[in-house]
Amino acid sequence: MRGLVAGVEGFIMVERTNLLAAAGILALGIAFAGFSAGQSLVHSRLGFRTVTVKGLSERPVKADLGFWSISFVATGDSLEEARQALTTSEAAVKAFLTARGFPATAYQVQNIRVEDKLANAYSSGGLNGPRYILTENLMVKTTEVDKLAEASRNSGDLLKEGVVFANDGSSSGPSFQFTGLNDLKGALLTEATQRAREAADKFAKESGAKVGAIQNANQGVIEVNPAVEIPDSPPDRQIDKKVRVVTTITFFLKD
Repeated sequence: MRGLVAGVEGFIMVERTNLLAAAGILALGIAFAGFSAGQSLVHSRLGFRTVTVKGLSERPVKADLGFWSISFVATGDSLEEARQALTTSEAAVKAFLTARGFPATAYQVQNIRVEDKLANAYSSGGLNGPRYILTENLMVKTTEVDKLAEASRNSGDLLKEGVVFANDGSSSGPSFQFTGLNDLKGALLTEATQRAREAADKFAKESGAKVGAIQNANQGVIEVNPAVEIPDSPPDRQIDKKVRVVTTITFFLKD
């Protein structure tokens, strides 16, 4: 009986040893496969080469839409007196615009502001000058930008008619916009991409490689800037402008 038990125990020990050996061989196989895959990934990454370049495209353009906010004031000791003075100034402004070829549809009154000095919460109770101050804003909108710029340059003629411009910065002159950006967008991006590829080709040639496909691209923001950068001058005051875009592109390199 004891011999039978010993034989069984020996058989179990042998089987256990065989299982451990098999498990060890399997683990070594998995580890080797993982190592081989890892080495392939590393080698693949070591052969992965790119170059990132920028491409610029610029076009001179001319504004095709103009705005001119004409703001003027009238005063009076009574509200009716101030209103009549404002009506006279408004008629003078409209006559000025009509004489320079702007139809009535090209301008409209935006708002009229009324100030009563006695109603001012910060007033000391005394009056210094007329009680009522009326401010009117008349907006001109036109596609005839050259005509608008010319009218603005001659706005001093309104002073001869007794028109007093508001001292709030709203009558500082016309502003101009370029609205044809969508028509140029495709051509600008195409040119910027071509410039980027030319830069990549030059780099590749110097390094003994060739430019492959695009890995990724950032087209950047298309900007409309004044043709000439003038310090302390609002950029929208110029009729002549330039459209600019810079693309950033990463190309694959190949041997």
